[in-house]
Amino acid sequence: MDVKRVFSTERCRTRASYLLKFESLILFGAVIYLLIAPFVSDVSAPAALSAEIVFATLAGIGLWFSARGFDKKKSFGRAPAVLANLIALGVSYYMITGNLYLVGIPLAVLAAITLISSALGYSE
Repeated sequence: MDVKRVFSTERCRTRASYLLKFESLILFGAVIYLLIAPFVSDVSAPAALSAEIVFATLAGIGLWFSARGFDKKKSFGRAPAVLANLIALGVSYYMITGNLYLVGIPLAVLAAITLISSALGYSE
């Protein structure tokens, strides 16, 4: 395996774009789930649910625009992608420490790969 080829700027940029779009689709799926959840079960904190829906929607849109920045070879997508995945690494840490391994470990792996690809996917 050629490390220079795997971590080339162009490959990292393309990988970051695909992974950011995948992350945004995951968030949009979570929004759909959160929109359907009140019809299936009782909601004890509707204000918190509303805030989660708004936050996840905005985050999904932000990740999608960040991916578009990588597609257009512009630098505006890099910082939000790195920041969002640093946050995702923190979230995965708390999931893992809370024994939620099934979600925490895949999130950590996805966030780490996307973080590295985003950081290396743009050159001045």
